[in-house]
Amino acid sequence: MMKNKLVMTMLIVLIVITLVGAVAIVMLLNANNQTGQTEPTIDEVLESTVDIEEITTNLASNDFIRISFKIQTDSKKAKEELDKRNFQVHNIIILELSGLKAEDIQGKEGQLKLEETLKTKINEIMQDGEIRKVYITQFLLQ
Repeated sequence: MMKNKLVMTMLIVLIVITLVGAVAIVMLLNANNQTGQTEPTIDEVLESTVDIEEITTNLASNDFIRISFKIQTDSKKAKEELDKRNFQVHNIIILELSGLKAEDIQGKEGQLKLEETLKTKINEIMQDGEIRKVYITQFLLQ
């Protein structure tokens, strides 16, 4: 009889633990679905985007480049900070470009790599938000 009660108690505890675990998993999955980020509308993107006017500089290969960017931030507050850090952003861009050769940024892969590098470098100086995407809007290599 004592053995039966022990087995029954263990079985009840095991069922309760299983139910609690199942409820926790369902709650976590629902929370993840509700907080999942949706793509921002184009108006939201434009509200948080900063234009970097045309920059002309030399490359390491003695070629020169004329390039412009749009930088998308994650909030209006980050956009305001990025506007204030305009001179630092120009510095980062010029330093990165001056270390590249023409063949490094020719083609899709090179341009995507430049965008990603700039995103990482600019995020290092940001305090009130982050850079989501860097877009090349003008590109002339000579």
